Amino acid sequence: MQDPSINELVRMWIAGWTVSRGAAEPVDEPWGWTIDVGAVGHVARHVLPEPTEADVRKIAETTTAPGTWLKLFTEDAVARSWLGPQWRLDAPGYLMSAPLAAERPEAPAGYTVTTWSRGGVVRTLVRTDAGHLAARGQAGLAGTVAVPDQILTAPGHQRRGLGSLVMRTLQHTGREAGADTGVLVATPDGQALYASLGWATRSPMASLAFEPTAEQPETEHPATDRPESDHPEADQR
Repeated sequence: MQDPSINELVRMWIAGWTVSRGAAEPVDEPWGWTIDVGAVGHVARHVLPEPTEADVRKIAETTTAPGTWLKLFTEDAVARSWLGPQWRLDAPGYLMSAPLAAERPEAPAGYTVTTWSRGGVVRTLVRTDAGHLAARGQAGLAGTVAVPDQILTAPGHQRRGLGSLVMRTLQHTGREAGADTGVLVATPDGQALYASLGWATRSPMASLAFEPTAEQPETEHPATDRPESDHPEADQR
């Protein structure tokens, strides 16, 4: 079976991402999709799986609303060269995919795992025996696709395999629900985590926010405190 194209993988990603976030249905555009998100600092996003300078500049020229994001599946340096300083470049992302396996992992000693589904979103919660939050994550389901999202390991519980536990549990639950492919966009730290779990990197993704009052072209936020950041380990944005 031939691997999906980047265009198809991006389509799969946004299908599950919009379910996970409760965003509007993607609107088809000649260059990709527009999605209304309606969050503070994230009003809408334009997603271009195969961006060209002409298309990106045309979108930028007609953008007036702060909190509009561009998701461009190209290298950061390329995207940066197409846009002015009012577009803030966020941390790089990486489109990744993997086949899903129905293999439920076991929680390490001292932790319990709870999983539930509602409205097409699967959620996994890892707690200590005392009931404290240790890790969590969710995945939006869209037909045969599962999109892991907002994976978080709490301070004090990192480097104990809990991020992997959450991911493997979501993969298992997604597979049981009928999904056979996982797609996500990860931060550099997330890319390393997912690669260790068998996920393959398919494309870089540049992420830029329209901030018309910005004075610097690349004012980035810490990985755990970016307006667009979903979590410190892997940012399925």
